[in-house]
Amino acid sequence: MTQTEVKLSSAARLKEMVTALKRHGIIHGVSPVKLKFILEDLGPTYVKLGQIMSMRTDMLPKSYCDELAELRTDVKPMIYEEVLQVIASEYGFSAEEAFQEIDPVCIGSASIAQVHKAVLKDGKIVVLKVQRPGIYQTMERDIQLLKKAISLIKVLNINVGDIDFRMFIDEMWATAQQEMNFIAEANYIKEFTDLNASVNYISFPLIERQLCTPRVLVMEYIDGVQIDDLDKLHALGYDLNEIGIKLAENYVKQIVDDGLFHADPHPGNIFIRDGKIVWLDLGMVGKINNHDRLLLKKIILAIVQHDIEGLKEVFLLLDTIKGKVNHTRLYEDIESLLERYGDLDLSELHFGQIMEEVKKVLDFHQISLPTGFTILGRGVLTIEGVLAVCCPKVNFIQIMANHVSGKLLSELDARQELVSAGLSLYGFTKNSLELPVQFANILKMAMRGQAKINIDLSSADEPVRQADMIMDKLVLSILSAAFLIGASLVCMTSITPRLLGIPVISLIGYLIALLMAGWLTTKIIRNRQKRR
Repeated sequence: MTQTEVKLSSAARLKEMVTALKRHGIIHGVSPVKLKFILEDLGPTYVKLGQIMSMRTDMLPKSYCDELAELRTDVKPMIYEEVLQVIASEYGFSAEEAFQEIDPVCIGSASIAQVHKAVLKDGKIVVLKVQRPGIYQTMERDIQLLKKAISLIKVLNINVGDIDFRMFIDEMWATAQQEMNFIAEANYIKEFTDLNASVNYISFPLIERQLCTPRVLVMEYIDGVQIDDLDKLHALGYDLNEIGIKLAENYVKQIVDDGLFHADPHPGNIFIRDGKIVWLDLGMVGKINNHDRLLLKKIILAIVQHDIEGLKEVFLLLDTIKGKVNHTRLYEDIESLLERYGDLDLSELHFGQIMEEVKKVLDFHQISLPTGFTILGRGVLTIEGVLAVCCPKVNFIQIMANHVSGKLLSELDARQELVSAGLSLYGFTKNSLELPVQFANILKMAMRGQAKINIDLSSADEPVRQADMIMDKLVLSILSAAFLIGASLVCMTSITPRLLGIPVISLIGYLIALLMAGWLTTKIIRNRQKRR
């Protein structure tokens, strides 16, 4: 396409976009419902962006995310000839040379690609995922045009709330680019497979590496049952409660242990085959680094144990604090949050909902959760929705808490006291070992201006006087140590005059250090006697 053709194409597309925006009355502002209809009207590129946007609760209000989550996933499919052309373009030879047969009717069609059932030359049945021709260029052009439209919105002073659409679009484009690279998706499938190799009830499609390109993905065909097809699963003799427990446990493992999790675990991406749970469509994944996984574990345990101070400490250790924190208000807000769940049994809690409430508290105090957490929140909400449909007795947060704390799913009454004592001993030992880490965290918070000391003032002058005395003693202790160290260093030199083989200056230093230490010792003894 020549430069002139590109400009004409962009001009025509911009006209379409302006017409769509005008049709939905954008001049009067943007609401969640209106934004969803606009994106649908603009076509597959924007439908995809809307689907990605629905997962970013850190950048969009919940009302927008919930509405965008309803965007349709079925898009008008490519004609079969286009599919064959893409394959030939990627392979350098015709589809007939690579495949024995390709079903011309697609299994599913989405904004970026569509899926066909096919048969390899050796008779193996596979799934063929083919990217829409020119989708990258189309999305890139639409993104640039959308940025121009956003500039127009700003110039016209149209009310869109506090949403920074430009930053948001940059984030979404980066995510969409990742999803359009099918080699990356193949690599993710391989990584998930390796991480779950020891879990005998979890499976992922096998990849036909020799046939995969950035725009064509070939993998094993999964002839299973979708997890929400309850009647069929019952007919096949499956225990839905067992499936739910295994599904939740594996998703927790992906999050807490692996730091790599399926970001879109809706029912269409989870199948049951030969007694195994098979995860599909791993183009969209979430990642959590080691540091954030540790923070997540602490958040989970603090919520489960209703530990207000512990939860506050974790929030203050986040690297996303934007301003000065009102410690009293933060404590009160966390207390109010945990009190709402205080009377509920663990099995009645919903982690996705709690995470959204936690986010509201943090937003108020200008503290952001790490990016991986926000994608995780939407993923957990989705997986809890799946569990609610297929096995409502299974509670995700209970399984997550058990996994994080290392406790058994159930404990025999006869062993309760022994287990309790063991946990107490473990807690004491663990806290002792964590003292250096906790001290480092305190220093980190202090350097960032987030440390706070609470003093109960019983009188106006006494605390100040006590603090002055403590500081005097501290200064004196430091000076005493300095004289002692200095005198010892001088001893190692050949300085004169000397007395009994020791430099006179060193003897004076030792004497001063001894007098200071003696005075401090006397004061400490007298203070203890007074307290008695």
